Amino acid sequence: MRISISNQVLKASFASKGAELQSLVHQSTAINYLWAGDARYWGKFSPVLFPIVGALKNNSYTFNRQTYCMPRHGFARDMDFSAEKIAEDEILFSLGATPETLKIYPFTFRLSLRYKLVNNQLFCTYEVYNPAAQNLFFSIGGHPAFAVPLTQNTAYTDYYLQFNKDENLEVHQVLNNLIGNATTSIKLNEGKLPLKRQLFANDALVFKTLKSDAISLLNTENQHGLKFTFPNFPYFGIWAAKNANFLCLEPWCGIADSVLHDQELSEKEGIISLSPHTLWQRTWAVACF
Repeated sequence: MRISISNQVLKASFASKGAELQSLVHQSTAINYLWAGDARYWGKFSPVLFPIVGALKNNSYTFNRQTYCMPRHGFARDMDFSAEKIAEDEILFSLGATPETLKIYPFTFRLSLRYKLVNNQLFCTYEVYNPAAQNLFFSIGGHPAFAVPLTQNTAYTDYYLQFNKDENLEVHQVLNNLIGNATTSIKLNEGKLPLKRQLFANDALVFKTLKSDAISLLNTENQHGLKFTFPNFPYFGIWAAKNANFLCLEPWCGIADSVLHDQELSEKEGIISLSPHTLWQRTWAVACF
């Protein structure tokens, strides 16, 4: 099911499968800031990553001396959410545990995605509630894919990322979807990272020590772009499929397993331990101009 919300500036459309944002259109310019989708390159638009971010070592983990298997980025992105609230400019999706999820993830939970339009911004809030008597272990992250180029009169290489607090980027090595020990450094010019397709030749750029909490996608030919803000997300990824016209800006509370991880879920880097009957929230936002 496809559902839309709008205000005087933006119109956003969603699929109930994965509670996935699938378009974000500026009403006066008709620019769709989100990747329009093409399964030849990548079949998703803005999946939610839950209850893990990235890949598990051997696609499995252990908890309470039992071993469970789970696919990369978890299962929420492929499940049908319920639309609990639909207003003109806001929508709330929710998902709970099922007999199928309990086979691979032995926790009850309530995951909600709240989307709200305010002027030229879309806010996405993740809400995780633990209804159980024991701690809930989870990670969560965003994976929105933004169109590059945004307008027909610009090219991919006209665009750059503007980091609000970084001058150098420490990039962590990705080995077969896991995090390796090696890092490389990218020096920015006044916080700017020019886009070129070779940036993602070795998979995503993964950051553990990013200072920035806002990244703008801008270009040298016109004033159209976006500002992506993500306070209190300790990890971040930037990725694009080969030769595809999009760029993913990925705020994460959690990260793929290290190549050295012992696969114990409670010891996983970035894992969140949520106390019983507690609500956890994080919000990212995108401003379109």
